[in-house]
Amino acid sequence: MQKLFYFHGFRSGPQSAKAQQLRARLARRGQADLLWCEQLPPAPQEAIALIESALCPALEAGCEVSLAGSSLGGFYALHLAEKYGLRAALVNPAVVAPLSLGDYIGEHSHMYTGETFHFGQQDVDALRALDVPAVTRPERYLVLLETGDEVLDWWQAVLRLRGANMVIRAGGDHSLQCFADELTRLCDFLLPER
Repeated sequence: MQKLFYFHGFRSGPQSAKAQQLRARLARRGQADLLWCEQLPPAPQEAIALIESALCPALEAGCEVSLAGSSLGGFYALHLAEKYGLRAALVNPAVVAPLSLGDYIGEHSHMYTGETFHFGQQDVDALRALDVPAVTRPERYLVLLETGDEVLDWWQAVLRLRGANMVIRAGGDHSLQCFADELTRLCDFLLPER
């Protein structure tokens, strides 16, 4: 049995365009039931706890688990892939989240639910605790980047994930405009046919 966990970015959710496109692609492949994509709490420790409450039982049941994440979700996917030895697709990942999200301390609202939340220094510290000091097996990763990312420095991902399977497109933006075009590659990488 296979299972794919998808993690959305900061302020985003399962209603995002990427999550919906992934869900639709998996449905066309007859794999809709393989996807876990939930609203993550804004606090990093709570987000990881929620993910692991579903991830660990899947691993214990012998599922072949793979991960995908966008932006902050890519940071979570990297952390968990290293912790559990899993394959992951990282979409414009926030590989230096403890640094990049330090600028976002304050009040925010979710893009889809409208709920407000506070992101504080304790959350930045929690991200620092989750940071991966080194990538152990870069061939486990597919990294999708666009050089026009206006939120994150795409080059940081190139440096952190040297040796990974990388697709770097010129232009674009943080939403990864080419995501729909890369879904077949992503699904084939994470859910290979046996």
